[in-house]
This record gives sequence, C-alpha cells and structure tokens, in this order.
Amino acid sequence: MKLLIIALTAFLLTDARRATAAENSVTVTHAASSALTQGDPANFSGSVRIASRFQQASPARTGGGIVSFAAGARTAWHSHPLGQTLFVTSGSGWVQQWGQPARKITQGDMVWIPPKVKHWHGAAKTEAMTHIAIAESWQGKTVTWMEKVSEKEYGY
Repeated sequence: MKLLIIALTAFLLTDARRATAAENSVTVTHAASSALTQGDPANFSGSVRIASRFQQASPARTGGGIVSFAAGARTAWHSHPLGQTLFVTSGSGWVQQWGQPARKITQGDMVWIPPKVKHWHGAAKTEAMTHIAIAESWQGKTVTWMEKVSEKEYGY
C-alpha cells in the first residue's frame, strides 16, 4: 500500500510538472488551422471577415485578429476598456472618434485608440482594407459594441 501511494504521488507530481511545463511553453498556431468567420451583422456593416482570432488565458490580457473589410464595410461604434491598436496591412479606410472628423488610414499605418474612446473603423467606399486589431481585456471584456454607423455618418 505504501508503495502504491509513493507511485501515485510520483505520478501526480510528474503530471503536475508536465502541466506546468505546457503552460510555460511557446505555442504556435498555424494559419491553416485558424477559423475564418464573418463579422456579426449586429456589429458590422457590409462584408467583414475575421481570421486568427486570439485571446490567451489569464494572466495574459491581449487578444485580437486579422480583420478584412470589403469596400464600404465598417464596424459599428464601439469602445475598448484598455484601448485598441490597429495595423493596416492592405488597402485604405477610415477611423473616426466620436465628435471628431474621420481620418484616412492606409497600408502601413498604425492607429492607437485610447481606452473607452467611442470610435469606428472600416474600409473606404471604393477599396477594401485589412488590419490587425489588438486589444486587451479588462475583467473578461475587450469591447463594448454600440449603434451602427449610419450611411450619413460614414459618407466616405
């Protein structure tokens, strides 16, 4: 019986060490294994595809994805509790903070949206745009979605 307890204890410790090692190992997610999803029509206007969505488990807070907007497509107004960074990888589009004029963004541009700032972003009317979006979660939340951007507000 004593030998069984020692063997079981050794097994559990080894299993715990394996779990800890797995938690502390680099993870690679290959592009081919990433699901491509459509943007939720409640939060996007037009055709929007999202690839490589990622959100790591606590204590990590960073998450995001690669978002491709067809010409004329855009997000609804929204905000992020800890802000958001966008890296435009192709095409051109617009980003607008509530109460401010829209600003043109193009391939290679980086956009920083401060915490809790109401904004939208999306493609130009005649050109598609893709960006990498990165945001941190706060208390399990990364975004607060609001009303859609009207055609009059969009106007670009």
